Amino acid sequence: MIDIKYIRENPDVVKNACRVKGFADNVDEILALDSRVRELKTITQTMTAEKNKITKEIPTATDKAPLIAKSKQISDEIAADMAELADKEAQLNELLHCVPQIPSPDAPIGRDDSENVEVRRIGKIREFDFTPRPQWDLLEMNGWWMPEKIAGICGTRVYALAGEAAELELAVQTYVIQKLIGKGFKYIECPSITKPQTIFNAGHFMGSDLSVMNNDVFMLTDTDRCLAGTAEIVLNSLHADEVLNEKDLPIKYAGFSPCFRKEAGAAGRDTRGIVRVHQFNKVEQYVFCTPEQSDEMHEHLLNNLCEVMEDLELPYRVIANCTGDMGFNKVKMNDVEAWIPSENTYRELGSCSSIGQFQARRTNTRYRASDGTLKFCATLNNTGIALPRALVPVIENHQNADGSVNIPKKLQPLMGGRTKIGGKH
Repeated sequence: MIDIKYIRENPDVVKNACRVKGFADNVDEILALDSRVRELKTITQTMTAEKNKITKEIPTATDKAPLIAKSKQISDEIAADMAELADKEAQLNELLHCVPQIPSPDAPIGRDDSENVEVRRIGKIREFDFTPRPQWDLLEMNGWWMPEKIAGICGTRVYALAGEAAELELAVQTYVIQKLIGKGFKYIECPSITKPQTIFNAGHFMGSDLSVMNNDVFMLTDTDRCLAGTAEIVLNSLHADEVLNEKDLPIKYAGFSPCFRKEAGAAGRDTRGIVRVHQFNKVEQYVFCTPEQSDEMHEHLLNNLCEVMEDLELPYRVIANCTGDMGFNKVKMNDVEAWIPSENTYRELGSCSSIGQFQARRTNTRYRASDGTLKFCATLNNTGIALPRALVPVIENHQNADGSVNIPKKLQPLMGGRTKIGGKH
């Protein structure tokens, strides 16, 4: 969330952020409520001091009755003002949780993903001497999945990879985890079961009404728990209410977890294949740092994912997401998209996001600066790899005419030295 002091001092900046991100502008109402809250606090403090003064005078007064009556009158007035204060503070708190993060001046201005900007394009798109098969055909002909059987057992939008494809998925996951560990990330296996408040603390949803998450989050009936859609949720709260040392920053985590999403807002999209499913595995990069370190860390996380694309020998491009596509809590965001031959286009495989101090204010995660002051940390996140989605460009770009798939060189040691899988070999 945004500091109320910042909103007071920069109302036009905040108004503009609401406009370019496509959220309601409640700045004037926030400022009016803030003014009344501060006024009520002053009034109640003054009246409490007056009541305390009278209370001290009562024991020694000759005529106590007027003082007692006055004390009761003040108590009643304080009670009324405190009730109004609680109401106004609740309204203010709700509106503050609806103010989006201020986007970076570098972020492109736009309404939606159609106005995102391509930053760079890496790798040569393969020219096939046969018609490349889509992911589902490769999975089917090699016996690498069983969609009808699993749908009958578990319902739609779930998957089960089998045989060599399952091995390949594990190899990709293991490779990325080892790569991040080698870059100084602390590996954490994160639970998928969490509390709704933890998801709220990550700042993905507006307001303070937790029911707003119901279209996206699987709630566990008759419990106070739900299923997280990314390891970022748990990692973000890992240092809640702690004071870190500046010398220990940045702190870098590589979190792995099964992820669960309803995908209710994506009805009809990518229903075939393994791109958009209710349960998937993901390695997440997550960083706590100082605000001054944030830009450097953004490039670090982004480059890590780009290196993974190159290690997987995939043509890819980097996108600068516009203000209308970057979401509620982000300062800036870059998507990394891999080439999908069967679709003749690039598809998103990961998103690198700078969050600023937005999440840390919700979790109260601070650090003690070298000058002794306490400041909120900045946080960032980026996909390490998301599976099985990442298998789609891997098997499609590296397929052969007989349906076999060449294994990228960096993965071959994790595949028992095999150079290809599937087909008629």
